[in-house]
Amino acid sequence: MNLRHWFVLFLLTLLMLTVSCTANQPVQPINNTVVPEVTETSLPPTPVPTEVPEKSLVICLGEEPISLYPYGFNSRTMWSILEAIYDGPFDTINFEPQPVIFEEQPTKENGGLRLETVSRVRGDLVINSDGEVVPLIEGTTVFPAGCEDQNCLITWDGSAEVLMDQAVITYPLLPNLTWSDGEVLTAHDSVFSYQIANDPATPVNRYFLDRTASYLAADETTVVWQGIPGFLPNSVADTFWLPLPNHQLASISAADLLESPEATRYPLGWGPYQIDDWVFGDHLALSKNPFYFKADQNLPKFDKLVFRFLGPHADSNLKALEIGECDFIDASVQLDEQLVDVVEGHNLGKLQAWFGQGPEWEHLDFGIVSSDYDDGNQPSVDRPDWFGDVRMRQAVAYCTDRETIANRYFVNRSRVPVSFYPPSHPAYDQSLTALPYDPAKGQALLEEIGWRDDDQDPTTPRVSFGVTNVLDGTVLSLNYATTQSALRVAASYDYAVSLAGCGIQVNLQQMLPTDLYAQGPEGVMFGRNFDLAQFAWTTSRNSPCTLYTTAQIPTQDNLWIGANISGYQNPAFDAACESVLNLSPSDGEEYFSAQQNLQKIFYDDLPVLPLYYHLKTTAGRVDFCGFESLDVSARSVLWNLENYDYGTGCTP
Repeated sequence: MNLRHWFVLFLLTLLMLTVSCTANQPVQPINNTVVPEVTETSLPPTPVPTEVPEKSLVICLGEEPISLYPYGFNSRTMWSILEAIYDGPFDTINFEPQPVIFEEQPTKENGGLRLETVSRVRGDLVINSDGEVVPLIEGTTVFPAGCEDQNCLITWDGSAEVLMDQAVITYPLLPNLTWSDGEVLTAHDSVFSYQIANDPATPVNRYFLDRTASYLAADETTVVWQGIPGFLPNSVADTFWLPLPNHQLASISAADLLESPEATRYPLGWGPYQIDDWVFGDHLALSKNPFYFKADQNLPKFDKLVFRFLGPHADSNLKALEIGECDFIDASVQLDEQLVDVVEGHNLGKLQAWFGQGPEWEHLDFGIVSSDYDDGNQPSVDRPDWFGDVRMRQAVAYCTDRETIANRYFVNRSRVPVSFYPPSHPAYDQSLTALPYDPAKGQALLEEIGWRDDDQDPTTPRVSFGVTNVLDGTVLSLNYATTQSALRVAASYDYAVSLAGCGIQVNLQQMLPTDLYAQGPEGVMFGRNFDLAQFAWTTSRNSPCTLYTTAQIPTQDNLWIGANISGYQNPAFDAACESVLNLSPSDGEEYFSAQQNLQKIFYDDLPVLPLYYHLKTTAGRVDFCGFESLDVSARSVLWNLENYDYGTGCTP
């Protein structure tokens, strides 16, 4: 190799080394701008979202229900739980139904409730003038179309055309209703429920079933009810059947549903919560229903709901509330056992308490017409006619310190009734006041009737002189029958002491309910074999006035079936009762005028002595809110539990 060749090879080798050494070096910019040195720094950590704790509500119940199937069982605690599973279909507020799962309530004004004139022929089912479902045959007495009282009744001759009114009610369901498993709730679910209720294997009251001509789904969101001609329900809520999930239960017979866990333990609903677990003897756990139709209103307020079963007694439940193991105590708990403590705790701000009067009302019935008189009143052999004179019933009222006694047992939370309606009932007559305790006026009436204090000793019973249908010399000594409940035993003793101050001797008889309520003719009450009898009736939306009509007097002729145990009779009251039953609140002033007239007759005649309203009581933690009021007409005090809340921002 000559020198020239060696030099060329040297240059090529040097060039390759240069390229190799600079291949991984940063390329300098053409304009020679200096790039600042980059210093590696730590990036901020990725934020981790804070987990919001679940919010739970614990409600203590007075007892554990046997079942949650409304066609197989019925109890206050069952409905308290079902208020969480269902929402509606109607809520009853102050005795009036309010639509929950409907676009609007069916009324005559919006066409949802209408009367259609239909023709009836021999053998067709109709409602006769006594309100019974009967086949139309010759001699049947009915209300023809357009007739609403006894004055226009007709008796069918067997051949003339019979036109009658048939009620039709259309129920428009909300379009966004969903079962808690995500399936759509439709009108067919209500029709399915009706079919189950109508099955002979289902143990339900058949009154409205028997008065239903048809119950159909017009479309997915519309149910149409048609009644037997001549029947018009007092409330549209009475003839809508609570939906049951057809897609889940259709394969189960009506008889098997009475025991099926799908119906009795874990029912599907459309309400604010769904059942997760039932630990028998301890609690029932629920969680928020993700398909609840009010979820867009941020309801319900809690993620979890627990019903605890601590028993009926007040002490264990109040203790649980005190230590935070319970947020709210249901009215099924017997808080009246420690009513003084509840009222005191409320007044001192240790808890919140709510009270409601009725709808049960306690009364003392007068044995006005004893069954002894059914073959004619014979003073020499029959029971004395103690109460045939209304002045005698008024004297008992004036001589009974009802207000003081009611305040003693109910801590001023239950007033003395004036009639059969509780104060929250829309028909309650505010103008009436209970006869006061006025023993002087009572004694004056007794003297006027002929009951004399012949020995001038007010501690001994009076004696009759010239009392109508009572033999002279008869001692004013009355038998007073009631049950063995602790409250009735204590209260009846106080009433007896009060009456003794007017010279009315009372012989207390505490009986087993089976004896007191036994059917006639031997039964004490329903055989009309008593002087005084203390018990309770319950008032609903409809007037209970039929309890005191002549037709309801139990006698041998009607096989001792009837509720008017006092034997009270007044044609004016019977007519007023019929007038009220043919009207509704939608009739406005006519309805309220008829209600006032009815109550005034009852008040003046005093067939029974009203004593007190039964008290419903609930309690909750101090920062509890959303419980608007204790509505005694609702099927459960928990009717709006989706609105319950507590804690920060909650205004009780």
